[in-house]
Amino acid sequence: MVELVSPGVSIKEKDLTLSIRNESTSVGAVGIFAQDGPAHQVITVQDENQLADIFGKPNGTNFEYWFTAANFLAYSNTLKVVRFITTGMLNATGAGAGTLIPNTISYQDGDGTYGPFSGGQASGLGEFAARWAGAWGKSMDVAWCSTAAGYSEGTAAAGVTTVATANAIGAATITVASGATLNVGDIIYLQQNDGQHYRVTGISTNAVSIVRYPDAAGTGLSQAVDGTGTAVQVQRYWRYYDQFDRAPGTSAYAAAEGGSNDELHIIVLDRGGVITGTAGTVIEKWDAVSKGSDAKTPEGNANYFPDVLYNSSSYIYWLDFPAGQTNWGTPVLGTNFAAVTVDPNSNVLVNGADGSAPTEGQRATGYDLFKDPDTESLNLLLSGPASVDGASANTHGVKISDLVAARKDAVGFISPYRQAVVAVATSYDQQRNVVDYFSGTTGLASNSYTVFDSGYKKMYDKYNDVYRWVPLNGDIGGVCAYTDAVEDPWWSPGGLTRGQIRGSVELAFDPTQAERDALYRARVNPVVSFPGEGTVLWGDKTGLSANTAFSRINVRRLFITMEEACKIAARSILFEFNDEFTQENFKSMINPYLADIQGRRGITDFLVVCDSTNNTPQVVDNNEFRADVFVKPTRSINYITLTFVATRTGVDFNEVVGRV
Repeated sequence: MVELVSPGVSIKEKDLTLSIRNESTSVGAVGIFAQDGPAHQVITVQDENQLADIFGKPNGTNFEYWFTAANFLAYSNTLKVVRFITTGMLNATGAGAGTLIPNTISYQDGDGTYGPFSGGQASGLGEFAARWAGAWGKSMDVAWCSTAAGYSEGTAAAGVTTVATANAIGAATITVASGATLNVGDIIYLQQNDGQHYRVTGISTNAVSIVRYPDAAGTGLSQAVDGTGTAVQVQRYWRYYDQFDRAPGTSAYAAAEGGSNDELHIIVLDRGGVITGTAGTVIEKWDAVSKGSDAKTPEGNANYFPDVLYNSSSYIYWLDFPAGQTNWGTPVLGTNFAAVTVDPNSNVLVNGADGSAPTEGQRATGYDLFKDPDTESLNLLLSGPASVDGASANTHGVKISDLVAARKDAVGFISPYRQAVVAVATSYDQQRNVVDYFSGTTGLASNSYTVFDSGYKKMYDKYNDVYRWVPLNGDIGGVCAYTDAVEDPWWSPGGLTRGQIRGSVELAFDPTQAERDALYRARVNPVVSFPGEGTVLWGDKTGLSANTAFSRINVRRLFITMEEACKIAARSILFEFNDEFTQENFKSMINPYLADIQGRRGITDFLVVCDSTNNTPQVVDNNEFRADVFVKPTRSINYITLTFVATRTGVDFNEVVGRV
């Protein structure tokens, strides 16, 4: 404010309109074992199709993990996914034994364990690697052409092979002067022919096998070639020449800098058909990228090929320059870039591997990426499958429980281990196994931030045309997200209205009323199939042992919602003065927010205390600020008693009401 020296009017402003906005409460998170995609990195997906595109489709090893994620996405459109790093996981490479490049961070900068790989990998791994670890990478072939001569050759002086003898119509093999001049896959044109092109399918010294191109079904020659036996020139083309408009040469950027021969073409093929379903499909191509480290496109974007691949490719990384180059990766100024020894060059990627199923330690390492609420915002943490047996099953459950308890802004959803309910002889044994898992001597500790369910559902796996048993925690987290969408987080997710489980063909354990009673006493929420009404979450308990307000999911999520919203709002008064003005300003933000929740049936009453009673001189002198928020949460109905009373004909109902 301008200080007045002489009489006048000064104006100042103070904003008292700060308000609290509702934060999303439907963000899920899960760790998965997958065959594709970045590893040890949090990736947000919005639907099942995107899940499959990024992390690959489910298989017989990882389906429990995969469908936990997919089932949640049937209810919500925001799921944070971490792919576990597991033993034996490898990116396919152009040579050698393969290597592990978990994600783009480890490739570019290194992560303390892996990488960096961005400076040229001089360990015999070849020139390229699959973008992500997994056996899928072995389906790829990366081919490039870096010179005009590699793109096509048209004269004998340039090393063009010639036909040495006459060839009859229909012949599948021609004899050439030097088969070493050709490569399998090259496209050739025989002069004095009828304009037909051929693809080289095999070379044995100077005997070259051919088929008509692009008619792959055709073989041999379409007409005789110089029946007198006179040698005939053969024009050779790079096998992928027709994917590009011209041969690589000198870019405009290099020419302006006095450089030359900096361009190259790169093409990525699904050689084996694993990626696209059709062998030989072109999945990416890069036209006239540059060998020069400082090269730019006419639009001013980076055109250096390792940078282009890093920024834009969905399938490959660059690892190293080809053998025989001398100056690739240098600035273009005055540089005539060298050709490679073999041009065009081809890299069949090898030795990619999915890795073995994750250990408990590897799963814990993946879930650790979710532990910091300041870096990863989430609300619903899915555990996926438990450990493989009852003895060690709680290792993963404890990890989930501890993680959400430490965060205090998320709920963890945990299913029992598979063998507790799948292929178990009796429902009594299933009930006992489930209760022991959650509440036995090795059970999970009391925690209001966890939610336990009763088992597994059978669902159809459309990717493999089979039915699978899948843990229910993805669905239970999903119905909470659905509840957020149709009501608010403080509504119970259970029951016929909001607790419907989607895609369930059958339950491994469908508890009776007596079994549901036993489960509920053990803090386990039953999932039940009702004829004509579907499969339903039939409970809303948290993992808290004590019978308090926080033993219900809706109350726990109510408090998470309020606490997170008010915490964010409170940041606006950090570094302000702790005086009456700031205290009233803070209450002016909190009170309308709580009144709104009250109007939406989340609480029945509230009181915010933020004044000199809790902001005492000592508190103020300690640079603290205190506000006490008292709320009366609404409670969900868990138990209904209907009493039907028969009376005598002449009885006045007023006489008996309140007496039964």
